Parts: sequence; C-alpha cells; structure tokens
Amino acid sequence: MIPHEEKQTVKWFLVFFYIILLGYDFFYYYLFPVFIAKKDIGVPNKYLYLTYIVILILLPVSYYLIRKNKQSLIKYVFFVSYLFTTFIVDILMYYGRGDSYFTGNIVEVYLILSLPLFINTKYFWLVSLGITLKYALIGIILNNSYVLIPIILVAVLSIMSFFLLVRFQGYVRSISTSYDNQLQGMVRGVIATLELKDPYTRGHSERVASYALLLAKETGSFSRDEQKSFYYSCLLHDIGKVHIPDSILMKPGKLSNDEYEIIKSHPVVGAEAVKDVEGIKDTISVIRSHHERWDGKGYPDQLKGEAIPLLARVTAIADAFDAMTSSRSYRAAMPVEEAYSRVIEGKGSQFDPMLVEQFKKVYPAWVEFHSKYPWNDKMTLFKEVGG
Repeated sequence: MIPHEEKQTVKWFLVFFYIILLGYDFFYYYLFPVFIAKKDIGVPNKYLYLTYIVILILLPVSYYLIRKNKQSLIKYVFFVSYLFTTFIVDILMYYGRGDSYFTGNIVEVYLILSLPLFINTKYFWLVSLGITLKYALIGIILNNSYVLIPIILVAVLSIMSFFLLVRFQGYVRSISTSYDNQLQGMVRGVIATLELKDPYTRGHSERVASYALLLAKETGSFSRDEQKSFYYSCLLHDIGKVHIPDSILMKPGKLSNDEYEIIKSHPVVGAEAVKDVEGIKDTISVIRSHHERWDGKGYPDQLKGEAIPLLARVTAIADAFDAMTSSRSYRAAMPVEEAYSRVIEGKGSQFDPMLVEQFKKVYPAWVEFHSKYPWNDKMTLFKEVGG
C-alpha cells in the first residue's frame, strides 16, 4: 500500500475503532439497561476498565508511530494489545464463576470486516486466527461451550473478508503495474535525455542506482515499496544536470570557481523538477542531498551527520564509487580496489561511518556487478526491484 494511503487508512481505522468500541459499551451498559432491559446500569465488573486503560495508552503510541512514519505497525499493535487485554479480562471475570459466558464487543466484527482495507494477507490471518484462538482458549479454560457461537461467527465473517481481500489485491496489483510502467517510461526518457547531453556519463545513473539499492538492502531499514521509490530517485539523482551548459558539463579540464558553482546547483534544480512526481517525492532527498558530506562540507545545504537523510547518505557512497570506477573525458577509471580504499578513507569525513561498515559487506557484490556490467551496451533497467 502507498505510504500516504496507508496513513489515511490507519487514521480512519482508529477513529471508527474507538467510536465502535466505546459507543457499543456505552449503549450496552448504560442505554440498553434503562430503555430496554430495565435493569441496573453501569459496567458489571471492574476488570473491564483495564480494556479502556489499555486503548487510551495506545493513543500516544499511535501518534508516535505516525510521526516516525511507521503507521503500518499501528494495526498490529492495536490488535495484539486489544486481543491480549480482552482475553485476560474475560478470564478474570468468568473464571470459577460457573455461570454462562456472555462477553464481547461488536468492534471485533469491525476488525474482521475492515481487514480488506489494508490489502495485507499476513494481517488478515493474524486477526482471523487470533480472535478464533482467543475464544477457543477461553472455552477450554472456562470449560464453556458458548464460545462456539463467536467462533462460528468469526469463521463466516472471515470468509467474507477473505474474498473481498483477494478482489482488492487484484485491483491494487493491476493499478500498481500500470503506474509502474508509466513511471518507468518517464525515467527512461529522462535518462536518455541526460545521456544525449553528457555521453561520458552513460550508464552512470543505472550503476549508482544498482549499487545504492544493494547497500540500502544491507541496512535492512527499508520496505520493498521504499526500495522501489529509492531506486527510481537514484536513477534521477543527476536530473538537474540538464540545465548545466554543455561547455561546463563536458569541459575536459579543471573547472573555474564560477563553473563549479554552476555544477553545484544541479541537486536543487533536480529536486525541484520532480518534487511533485508521485512515487519519487517521498525520496526526493536522494536527489537534493546526495552531495552532502558527513562532516558538513558538502552541498547544497551543508548538512552534517545524521541531519543528512539516510538514503542520501547511501547514494553518496554509490555515486562516489561509480565516479571513481568509470572513465571520464578528463581521466581514466581507477581500479575498484583503489576506489574501495578511498571510500574507507572517507569514513567519518565524507561518508557515514555506519554505512561504510555496511559497504564493506556489500563490496564483493559491487565488484561482481561492476565486472559483469555491459559497459558498451545499454543495461536493462528496473530488474533489481522487480519493476
């Protein structure tokens, strides 16, 4: 699911979760007794308050996860917390009483029926099997057969949700494939334009994207969707060079100070050019900040240390490595061993120390990629992320 859509879905999921959970209990314990059942009002057991305490604690937890852009975890945290709490509460309320078991909240029906919204098979099985297991364990512990009723209801609703989930997944795959094809076409066109303008950098964008993706995967910090967006942004990291005059871009000798200042403008120009492109804008920092340095002496914003976005720090190493190991109009390519040594030497000054350690691990894969790269032919793009 697209991160923005995931965030919106989670927000509405939380709103309706609280409305249904609290609204149902208010109706059942305060309105139903007065207007329908004609019995005492109020929560029948103090243990029920434990559920309310837990779900209130989950509000700041959810806010924190959203701020950290980890909204995909919220549904898991909510469900597991709710399931475990209600299981404990039911056991405390009914164990040893010997009377009939009547409990539950219609929010559990909501949890099952909302499963297709997240387009997530793993979450579907967690919820469906989790609720079923909860009632099965309660039935065993309390020696009560009434739990068969909610178990059957959960099974029926889960089957309905499963068919909707499969249908939604099919729609999403179709839309995603169409969108990826359009984005790939755009990226191919831009790269072709860059290569016509600066033939000496032919293949540079593909190689940097491939190196950077291997390093990003090694960190274990990014989802598959984030890796795909990152890969596209890497392919376009030098897009701002389209505005650089050919006389400067292809100059065989040393640049003057004024010419170098013009070259240094390409990250800002590039980021501005694609800032509104869906699928790239979430990793726009790759384009703007791939020339920043760990010691703060880079450009265009002189960011320092962890103020530089992580993906931009990844790209900086890949960009430098490929620049050193490919030929230019003014110099020949250096051996990969020498480029490796220079990256290591840049630890803590030009490059993120943590990423340099990760670079050591992926270096053999980079060497293999470099040796197999078709230097005289066009490489097939996007295969690294299954595009």
